[in-house]
Amino acid sequence: MSKLAALLFDVDGTLADTERDGHRVAFNRAFAEAGLDWEWSDGLYGELLAVTGGKERIRHYMERFHGGFSPPGGCLDSFVAGLHAAKNRHYIRLLEEGAVPLRCGVERLLRQARAEGVRLAIATTTSHENVAALLHHTLGPDAESWFEVIGAGDVVADKKPAPDIYHYVLERMRLSPDECIAIEDSANGVRAARGAGLRTVITVNEYTRRDDFDGATLIVDGMGEPGRPFSVLKGEVNGATCLDIKLLGRLVAAPGHPAS
Repeated sequence: MSKLAALLFDVDGTLADTERDGHRVAFNRAFAEAGLDWEWSDGLYGELLAVTGGKERIRHYMERFHGGFSPPGGCLDSFVAGLHAAKNRHYIRLLEEGAVPLRCGVERLLRQARAEGVRLAIATTTSHENVAALLHHTLGPDAESWFEVIGAGDVVADKKPAPDIYHYVLERMRLSPDECIAIEDSANGVRAARGAGLRTVITVNEYTRRDDFDGATLIVDGMGEPGRPFSVLKGEVNGATCLDIKLLGRLVAAPGHPAS
C-alpha cells in the first residue's frame, strides 16, 4: 500500500482557465500587433489545443490555414519565436489585470497539501515565466516557492503527450510514481502521466470535456469546494464532495496501478 507523498499539477486548464481567458486572448492580441488578420475563436482554439506548445501551435495553424504565408524577413523560426514572445507579454499583462483567476478549489487544495506535508510540483508545457506569473498574481509573491520542482517549457525534448516532463519531475523529487498523483485536464495530459506510471485525476473544462481520458483514475468537473461540490464523471469518491488530501490519499492507497 502506497502513501501519498506529492501532487504533480498541470497548469493551463487545470489550475486556471488560462487557455480560453488568457492564452487565446493573448495570441489574438499578438497577431493584431503584428498586423495579421488571424483570429482564434473559442471553437478554433479548442481544436488547436490538440497541439501542445505555443510555438508548435502557431506553426500548425500556419500550415493548416496559411500554407503560402511568407514571414517578414523570410525566417520562419524567428517569426514564430517573435509572435510567441509577444503572446507571452500580452498573457502576463492579462494576469496583472486579474483576468485569469484560479479554478474553484485550487487554492484550497494547495494550502491543504502544504499544511499536511504533501509535496507539490508542476509538470507543464507552458513556459516557466508564465507559470511564475500565474502563481504570483493569483496566490501571492511567494507562491512559486510552494512547489519543490517546476517542470516547465522546453526543459525536456518532447512535450506532452510524451511522459518526459513527468519523468523529469519525479527524478528531481526522488519519488516513485506509486507515491504521487498527477492532476490534469486533457487527453494529452493523461497520456503523459500514464506514460510515466502515474495515477491521474482529471478536472475537465469546456475545451476538454469530450476528450478521451482512458486510464484516468478519477474524472471530475472541477476540484470543488465545501458548499460547491464537484460532479463525478468517472471513478469512486466514497461520498467526498470535493478533491482533498483524504480522497487523493485513498486513490494512491487503492489496489492496482495504471499501466505505463
